[in-house]
Amino acid sequence: MQKGLLLGLLGVTIFALTLPMTRLAVGTEDAPQMSGVFIALGRAAVAGVLSIGFLLATRARWPTREELPPLLYTAAGVVFGFPLFTSVAMRYVEAVHAAVIVGVLPLATAAVGALLHRQRPSMGFWWCAALGSALVVGFAVLRSGDSGLSLHPADALLLAAMACAAVGYGYGAKLSQRMRAEHVICWALVIALPLTLPISLFTWPTHALNTSAWWGFAYTAVFSMWLGFFAWYRGLALGGTVRVSQVQLVQPFLGMLFAVPLLGERLDLVTLGFALAVIATVFVVKRMPVRASLPD
Repeated sequence: MQKGLLLGLLGVTIFALTLPMTRLAVGTEDAPQMSGVFIALGRAAVAGVLSIGFLLATRARWPTREELPPLLYTAAGVVFGFPLFTSVAMRYVEAVHAAVIVGVLPLATAAVGALLHRQRPSMGFWWCAALGSALVVGFAVLRSGDSGLSLHPADALLLAAMACAAVGYGYGAKLSQRMRAEHVICWALVIALPLTLPISLFTWPTHALNTSAWWGFAYTAVFSMWLGFFAWYRGLALGGTVRVSQVQLVQPFLGMLFAVPLLGERLDLVTLGFALAVIATVFVVKRMPVRASLPD
């Protein structure tokens, strides 16, 4: 359990830089850089090419027929869904804002993990999950600006990204109990290459970009899309998805802290207050009992 938590924390620390680095790569409405589609699929294509070399170097076995559907679900969640939604959304919201939306991810991941592993969290778990989600939506509505009591489209994209990530994390963690954790994300990326590679080449930027945009893209490709999953999936497999997923409670804090020096953003009391409230619900849910797996 302890090793699983530590590996999970390492993965979360790597992931915490994803939103600030994506913000660097995509730019702002006033100074756009890369397109969201290129960032999302381009980083997956780079990681997919790296994965081919890693799979060959480690003499990885081919996935079995039974493992292909979970690999497809993993790819749909973390190779396509999460990167696409976040890359598009990050042009319209600050990384500090998005970091609070990420606060719902631990609850979503735990819920998917409980379903896949046929566990029954207590009623207190679900109440805390509902409270955390309500806080996240409440924050998004409060910060919707002049649009009134409605979600900004970018907030809806971020929430969809969290759902995709939870599904990809859950299926990837389950597969990591049958094959090496590193091979899970590698095979998911390789399976996606027939789509990610041609689309990324088609959407390659045609105008001059800031050097910082390329650095942001490089980080998301090598660390966010590849190496971070080595630690994350191994941690989920060793410590259990429901429990280790709660390590993500530190991700909003880390994401906001990284955004301050990297992007020159600032923390305000309202954002910090909502982040603390969301993290508190996750901390409470970690202590809620989770019943043993149901019999088949």
